[in-house]
Amino acid sequence: MPRILITTDYLHPGDETDRYLSRHGHTTVHAPMAGRCDPDSLVAALAGIDAALVAHEPLTAEVLSRAPRLRALVRTGVGYDSIDIAAAGRLGITVSNLPGVNANAVAEYTIGLLLAAARRLVHSATGVKAGSWPREDGRELRRSTLGLIGYGAAARAVAPLARAFGMKVLCTTGVPEVERTDPAVRFVALPELLATADYVSVHTALTDRTRGLLDASAFLRMKKTAILINTARGAIVDEPALAEAVRTGRIAGAALDVVSDEPLPADSPLRDVDGIVVYSHLAGQTAEARKASGIEGAAEVVAALDGRPRFPVNTRFLPGR
Repeated sequence: MPRILITTDYLHPGDETDRYLSRHGHTTVHAPMAGRCDPDSLVAALAGIDAALVAHEPLTAEVLSRAPRLRALVRTGVGYDSIDIAAAGRLGITVSNLPGVNANAVAEYTIGLLLAAARRLVHSATGVKAGSWPREDGRELRRSTLGLIGYGAAARAVAPLARAFGMKVLCTTGVPEVERTDPAVRFVALPELLATADYVSVHTALTDRTRGLLDASAFLRMKKTAILINTARGAIVDEPALAEAVRTGRIAGAALDVVSDEPLPADSPLRDVDGIVVYSHLAGQTAEARKASGIEGAAEVVAALDGRPRFPVNTRFLPGR
């Protein structure tokens, strides 16, 4: 009977995901993980495991090489940069993600961050809690321009919500033109987007090409009144450069749901910068999205162990490919 490790901390013994896997003849092992995970803890958790439903644990080549029984990994989300997919492939381990599973949640959250930043809601609430009564004005989203970096499922879900607020929407993407299906979105190169947008929202995957994409030179291109929103991956942003850009007034601010090192370290350059608000990686975390992630993740585990994964991301690295 295959043993399935579940590390995603919002999945629990006896829940719908657990019951799904049990009905398909699998035994589940719950080892919820949050924050930083050391390699030895991961290796210990993977001992005797055939497949795993995982969150953001760093599944490196070293860790995977010490899990000889492992055949499939499934991310209960979209991003999989925490997994060495090439090493997994060489070891015959299929890696899958769940594309679009939390797109609506991320889109709504993105609009929430836009509103909070534009109306300075955190600043106001913090001031009231401290005993003051902040009365600075905010900005309306209507007639402003939103620039989307990336055109995956979440970005596509953001676009109509932004237009409902009366925003113009630009996008820069490597997606082929045939897949750019929204005629109300104007597709432009990154330099034009940075120079034009009032709000820049990041929705692209973390790759070697996008790591540090938004650096000091990018912030120099942006409007001084611009606000950066990031719900994708922290390492896409050069954090020291962002802190300097906001501190010196090069751009107006940033709302970050993700950072390069999570939880946010005490010595992060993002701390104590007026205009930068850091949240705790919650964009995809709604009750609906979590339920869908659990069920879809379980279905992907079953499919992968049967040799027919629906959403593999490392097929090209598997033996014989």
